[in-house]
Amino acid sequence: MKVIIFGATGMIGQGALRECIQDVNIEQILVIGRTPIYNHPPKVRVLIQADLMNYDEIESELTGYDACFFCLGTTSAGKSEAEYTLITYDLTLAAARTLFKVNPQMVFIYVSAMGADSTEKGPIMWARVRGKTENELLRIPFKGVYCFRPGFIQPLDGIESKTKWTRLFYKLTKPLMPLLTRVFAKSISSTQQIGQAMIMVATTGANKKILSTADFADTVRKSP
Repeated sequence: MKVIIFGATGMIGQGALRECIQDVNIEQILVIGRTPIYNHPPKVRVLIQADLMNYDEIESELTGYDACFFCLGTTSAGKSEAEYTLITYDLTLAAARTLFKVNPQMVFIYVSAMGADSTEKGPIMWARVRGKTENELLRIPFKGVYCFRPGFIQPLDGIESKTKWTRLFYKLTKPLMPLLTRVFAKSISSTQQIGQAMIMVATTGANKKILSTADFADTVRKSP
C-alpha cells in the first residue's frame, strides 16, 4: 500500500507516520507539508509544499496512492470563524478534491475531533466547522472516506505536541495516565492506536464512516 500523510509533524501525524514506517505492508509514504522531516527511511518521501491550497504544479506527483491520512489541523483558540474555516475546511477540501481527481480509488481518512457537529447548527464554532468539513468530505465519492474523532490523546514513543501549553499539559498528566486510561477508556486513545487504526481502516474498511475513540481500540483489536 502507498500512503500520503498530511500533518506529519503534528502529534497525531507523527504517530501515523511512525506506524506506517513500521508496517511492512506499506511500501511507500509521501509526506506533504510546509516543514521538512529528517532522518527518515528510504520508503518515506517528503514533499515541501508552501501553498496547501493549490496543488496544480504537483498533481503528477500525487498519483498512484492508495490512502491519505489527513492529520493536519489547528486549534480554534484566538481565531475567528472565518480564520478557522479557512484552515480546517478550505485547506482540507482543497487537498481532498485534488487527490480525488488523481486517485479516485483512494481511501481518505480525516482526523476530526470528538464533539464535531454533524448538524452544522450547534452553538460551538469549532464543532460546526469540523462537522461541515466531515460532511463535505463524505460527499466526495472516493473508494472510502472515514472521519476519526479522537478525544484525549496519549502521546507515545517520544512523540510530542508542537504546542507549548499542550506539551506542558501532557507532562503534568503523565503520572495519572494509567488511572485515566482505566476510568475514561472510551475517551482516551494513543498516537500508536490511532495510527494503527488508520492503517487497518485504509486496508479493510470499517462498518461506519465516523469513528470514535472506542472504535479505534476495537479496530486495532480486530487487526490480524
